[in-house]
Amino acid sequence: MRHVRRRIVRRVTRLAAVGGLLLGGTMVTQAAMASEPPAAPARTLGTSEDSVVTNPGAELVEELGTSKTAGTWIGDDGKPVVAVTDEDSAAAVREAGAEAKVVGHSMNELRAATEALRSAPTVPGTAWVLDYRTNQVVVRGDTTVSASDWSRMTETAADIGSFVRMERTKGTFTTRLNGALPILSTAGRCSAGFNVTNGSNDFILTAGHCGPDGSTWFADNQGKQEVGTSLNSTFPVSDFSLVQYADGKAGAGADIVAIGNGEGVRITGTGDAAVGQRVFRSGSTSGLRDGEVTGLDATVNYPEGTVSGLIETTVCAEPGDSGGPMFSEGVALGITSGGSGDCTTGGTTFFQPVTRALAQLGVQLIVAAPSDGAARGGGAGDGPEPSVSSTEAAAAPGSASPGSTTPVGGGAGLDLAARLTDPRTVGPGLLVIAGSLVALVATRYIRAEQDRRAYRDYYSATWG
Repeated sequence: MRHVRRRIVRRVTRLAAVGGLLLGGTMVTQAAMASEPPAAPARTLGTSEDSVVTNPGAELVEELGTSKTAGTWIGDDGKPVVAVTDEDSAAAVREAGAEAKVVGHSMNELRAATEALRSAPTVPGTAWVLDYRTNQVVVRGDTTVSASDWSRMTETAADIGSFVRMERTKGTFTTRLNGALPILSTAGRCSAGFNVTNGSNDFILTAGHCGPDGSTWFADNQGKQEVGTSLNSTFPVSDFSLVQYADGKAGAGADIVAIGNGEGVRITGTGDAAVGQRVFRSGSTSGLRDGEVTGLDATVNYPEGTVSGLIETTVCAEPGDSGGPMFSEGVALGITSGGSGDCTTGGTTFFQPVTRALAQLGVQLIVAAPSDGAARGGGAGDGPEPSVSSTEAAAAPGSASPGSTTPVGGGAGLDLAARLTDPRTVGPGLLVIAGSLVALVATRYIRAEQDRRAYRDYYSATWG
């Protein structure tokens, strides 16, 4: 065990040196002001080795193994907490500078429980997630689940063990399709997520349930302004797809996601979400919203099919927010999949992890260039290592911010488009009612080729 402890200490020390991590310290975020110099050109970021570490407890879990651990989360003080099954492992965690919590069930046992649930007959309207903090598997059923189906699932849970907890939830688990404007097709309406590239062509990374391969997306409801075409769509099982830009390139500001009021956040890296982390979501229906990551590796049985490996959060979302980006401190974390509730009463929203989608699609995120004043991601030899973004775990989760903000640029015509599509300026209901007017303005605006290209560049800078 001593050699394991030494390796853990070295790993956490290395993370602290690379990411500026100060366990139990204070994080200072840098907000780019409206008067800052123009950003440097965007660059691409790798899919795995360049990923920002949001919780160093994950390294401890990896070292100790799933038979001796049961997950990790960010405590209220910003310090990583690791669930362990024995005192020797707890001592190793404490020596590494993290907090240990001894629990009764290992990650292997928790995962075996989810496999048992997955092998039972599927009941649409149910979901389950690993609750690291309570060392339980939580099974939730929405209002569409009948009493007989819920009773049957309760019996299955009882057979697995007392660490499976059953909960009823308000609303229904649905994908967040329909009801907003920015990208539209015959498949429905969605929000775009992050700009990505394969080195030759640029794409929008969005939700897979938004539309099957071959779906053509437009920026207006008259089908005049083509954005691109869906390909490599995966849903169910996972929930992600690419929309290839009609002319192959994302244009200026590809590293920015809009958050409303003419402002955007520069995306500086990718990372894996951590339980307890404060996160932000931007969507075309409900704008910028925030909440907390409550679980990982969640499974949701949507009416259309089952999706696994999702991030569970308390962030609200509404129809039309599907595919929109989830991020924190400028680090891309997820793509909006679905959930229950709304932004009036609150609810649960699930996200497809970005790192997993990038790895499976073989594309890279387009992020802010290293010379940019904001925090950034990158691998060894590829510019400075993450500083601001990767220190998120060093502060109380509630103090996290979306990231470095920047105005969404553009000329007078683009400012008009921003006012028409900004959900904080015009309510979602008015956006739907005013669809014809938006289409008319957009169509007239893009008559000339030069104007069409500028309009496309605006949308590439404000996906979200």
